Amino acid sequence: MYELSASLALAGDLIAAGDARLAGIVLLSLKVSLGATLVSCVLGMPLGALLAVGRFAGRRSLIVLFNGLMGLPPVVVGLLVYLLLSRAGPLGQFGLLFTPTAMVVAQIVLITPIIAALTRQVIEDEWREFREQLRSLGASRVRAARTLLWNGRFSLTTSALAGFGRAIAEVGAVMIVGGNIDGVTRVMTTTIALETSKGDLPLALALGAILIGVVLAINALAYAFRQWAERRWG
Repeated sequence: MYELSASLALAGDLIAAGDARLAGIVLLSLKVSLGATLVSCVLGMPLGALLAVGRFAGRRSLIVLFNGLMGLPPVVVGLLVYLLLSRAGPLGQFGLLFTPTAMVVAQIVLITPIIAALTRQVIEDEWREFREQLRSLGASRVRAARTLLWNGRFSLTTSALAGFGRAIAEVGAVMIVGGNIDGVTRVMTTTIALETSKGDLPLALALGAILIGVVLAINALAYAFRQWAERRWG
């Protein structure tokens, strides 16, 4: 009990002092996860919208596929991206393995299906409500998808947050493709896993507290923005 109390106190000291190593790990985690989330939103949201309003052969199979990929095992993603980026892989010439870029790629593969599947659900609800109105205006399905994405932009923050939450909490994939190199690819989750195994609880606890705080803060800001935007623009 005393050891736990001492570890918690040291963790609090690390956070209060703005420890440089701690800050570097947190900033890298945010850079990687926010970058992956942004790219995944650019890819996944239009795809989800087209799945919602489109009618084409194989659509139902794609919907099932994306829903299934929401539970894609991270270590499998890490392995596949590792094989792509390794020297013997098709993208090995770019030297991306064991870099933050490789971690971003792995997170994009993981969270794009999540964002696409959740976007499809939101846009399908919008499509049911405004389908007749859009058809009467002569809107094509592609134009309807763009309109519904804009109309449902506040609801879609939930999709983006779900993707970000999965990305920043990821361990397996980023450890495989990033290598957990100190000062280069070591993020919050991989550091927590490593330091806990070494018995360095203060750093692990400090990072755990910050990780929880970051997720809660971003969700709170997104909720506040959504409430403000809906009051302002309806």
